[in-house]
Amino acid sequence: MTKLEIGALQALCAIHDHGGVSRAAAVLMLSQSAISHKIKRLEDALGCALLDRRPGHPRFTEEGAKLLSYARRILALHDEALHALSTEPLSGRIRLGVTEDMTSGGVSRVLGRFTRLYPAVSVQISVAQSRVIAERLDRGELDAGVFQVFASDLRKDDVTLIEDSLHWVKSPDLVLDMARPVPLLAFDDNCFYRDWALHHAQQPAAGFRIVMECVSIAGMRSAIRAGLGVTLLNGRHIEAGFDVLTDPFPPPPDLAFVVRTGPKARNATVMALIRIVAGERDWHIEKDVGKAS
Repeated sequence: MTKLEIGALQALCAIHDHGGVSRAAAVLMLSQSAISHKIKRLEDALGCALLDRRPGHPRFTEEGAKLLSYARRILALHDEALHALSTEPLSGRIRLGVTEDMTSGGVSRVLGRFTRLYPAVSVQISVAQSRVIAERLDRGELDAGVFQVFASDLRKDDVTLIEDSLHWVKSPDLVLDMARPVPLLAFDDNCFYRDWALHHAQQPAAGFRIVMECVSIAGMRSAIRAGLGVTLLNGRHIEAGFDVLTDPFPPPPDLAFVVRTGPKARNATVMALIRIVAGERDWHIEKDVGKAS
């Protein structure tokens, strides 16, 4: 009977979470050949390819993506069993930064489960914007963070939870006159969406005119529905009925929701939380992207 090796399942998840064999090898502190050998043995045992090694194709085959879901559940149970039988339970404090949009879904479930598994660990949560969390991690003020980055800014140790896209959106009731400055709904100065739109993207011919600044996703969507202006939203927050704009607006960069640890925070307690965060199956929520316009 075919058996699934824990090490091979860890390698499979690391390849997905860190974006390839070389990065997985660095995180697991193994050679690239060792990672490749683990995956090859797993493929031989199962009789199917798990990775698509052709350039330009998705990294995982259909079978590989299916096994990945099982692997996360198996590894989570594996960690629970080790914890239950451990004579040295984890303790201490974790300073965790999360963004507003992640507090109502997966993060809450993860923290509830983590608290039940590790009651001696105290988790102190700070809710802030992505750029603030990243900066506090780099300064050592947080141990871990769950937030957004542009896909091009991923670091080798980041664990990707969700891949998403960024869109220009407005209400169907808002008629734009591109000969005049475009009314812009903007998050505050700490928002990297705003920074890209105002300082890195190609500007409309007449430029932008900021008509509202708001740090709340709920407030931003309310302003869009009222037809106050155009803004940038990720796919998770686009409501049915919003217009998704293309020309003449420049295509925004791709996004990734990640969990990242601080430079000196990769201890057993923090890594236990990271494993549970990465193993959460329900990060993806239904999203309704409005009609292209």
